[in-house]
Amino acid sequence: MDISRDIAGVAKEVHVAIRSAPCGMQSTTAHANLWLHPMIECAEEDGSVVFQDGSRVKADSVVHCTGYKYRFPFLEEDGMVSVDDNRVGPLYKHVFPPQMAPHISFIGLPFKSILFPVFRLQSNWVAGALSGRIELPSPEEMMLDVMAFYSDMEARGWPKRFTHNLGVEAWTFEYEDWLAEQCGLDKMEEWRRVIYVAARARVSVRLESYRDEWDDDQLLAQAHNDLSKYL
Repeated sequence: MDISRDIAGVAKEVHVAIRSAPCGMQSTTAHANLWLHPMIECAEEDGSVVFQDGSRVKADSVVHCTGYKYRFPFLEEDGMVSVDDNRVGPLYKHVFPPQMAPHISFIGLPFKSILFPVFRLQSNWVAGALSGRIELPSPEEMMLDVMAFYSDMEARGWPKRFTHNLGVEAWTFEYEDWLAEQCGLDKMEEWRRVIYVAARARVSVRLESYRDEWDDDQLLAQAHNDLSKYL
């Protein structure tokens, strides 16, 4: 949506195809020339783009906003790690392939989270495992954990591409807290959690201004007090 809003400032019309589009074409932002649609069904020779609800528009340009697509051909050949619908696996806690841990690890796969603190904790965990300070479960135990996680996702009806999605609030903090515990580090501060939850809530109601407007000024003093110890 960030890209589409930027383009809407200079284009006559911007049509966005997303999986979560409401029924029927409608503008849902402050830009009167920005429209949401279901996913694209096909493109025709005359330049028309047909959406899954049967609606169509004439398009001068099509911009693919696919996000990151993972590919690790140097690891996939031996079958230890594969990518299926952007699920990199099997990985214990999104990091270690059970059969190659701790010598192979992936840092930075999770998304829709407070990412840099997550990556820092993942890095600490990997460093601890490599140094011998942190003991990992056996390969068999790690694989059982991965399979249980996959089974839970399937039971919830979540597609494989959501494997590394930490966007669910409880999952985000649970994962970070678990990593911190493994590393013997402090868990994420309460003020940071509250700010994160409030920011996510603002996105859905103030898409145009959620970065510039907030109602949690009282948390700034707590944040400043916590962060001042690093100065």
